[in-house]
Amino acid sequence: MTEKITARRPLSASAAPRPTARPASPPIAQPDREFVFSPADFERVRALIYKHAGISLSPVKQDMVYSRLARRLRARGDRTFAEYLDRAEREPDEWETFVNSLTTNLTSFFREAHHFDILGERLKKHAGRGPVRIWCSAASTGEEPYSLAITACEAFNTMTPPVQIVATDIDTNVLSTAGKGVYGLDRVDRLSRERMQRFFLKGTGTQAGLARVRPELQRLIEFKRINLLDTHWALQGPFDYMFCRNVMIYFDKPTQHAILKRFVPLLKSDGLLFAGHSESFLHAADIFRSLGRTVYERTDARDR
Repeated sequence: MTEKITARRPLSASAAPRPTARPASPPIAQPDREFVFSPADFERVRALIYKHAGISLSPVKQDMVYSRLARRLRARGDRTFAEYLDRAEREPDEWETFVNSLTTNLTSFFREAHHFDILGERLKKHAGRGPVRIWCSAASTGEEPYSLAITACEAFNTMTPPVQIVATDIDTNVLSTAGKGVYGLDRVDRLSRERMQRFFLKGTGTQAGLARVRPELQRLIEFKRINLLDTHWALQGPFDYMFCRNVMIYFDKPTQHAILKRFVPLLKSDGLLFAGHSESFLHAADIFRSLGRTVYERTDARDR
């Protein structure tokens, strides 16, 4: 996933709920740790990342938070977490690094492959009906939007399909990686030989062990930073398809509903919304209806 911020406001006071109260966490300070990390430190981190990025960190994430932020304390020469968090709130560049450090970017090419099969079949029926617009709202390091581009090329049997893909993420670091389109061979080794030959260029010499997506794929995608909690998204709808996969699991239900409600006017009345395999939008049945296999349509899709 990811999502990110430069100290921006949430949707609104009413739309961005407060974290659910939890029992006090046990002390985390341990003698073998370089920095003291108290329950108060962890709760402050939880409150900050929730307020600005909507991410709800559970108590089991304490070790992860410590290991990722301890690197920043070390790099900036801060002696305590309180000192570092004060810095992060004060300095926009460090705030961006703070959020980048706490977002998770687990992804792969053609992850949850059945979604790309469904998209491919729909695109084949789109021929002659004008350009197709797709929003990938959790671009991460680029594997998902490039998988969308490959699917489009295969569906239309051309390297220049009538498809426009907007790929966004909150994390500027992963967007930089995505824009370059260069991956280690271990990241593409599950792709078929045919796809490798058609859509990638293998590196040689000093670039051995790397593969770059072909420029034709890159030209189909516009990468940009968007925080789903921002009051304004730099997007121009409507979209035929929206991929919001493995993002909502980081938000609580009220925040999910608020974001999904904002998706509605950006998705065509006959468009599809794709969610992650562990996500369910049943709590938003008033705006999105399940078609099965974590694919959704607007509830008013057949009323127009």
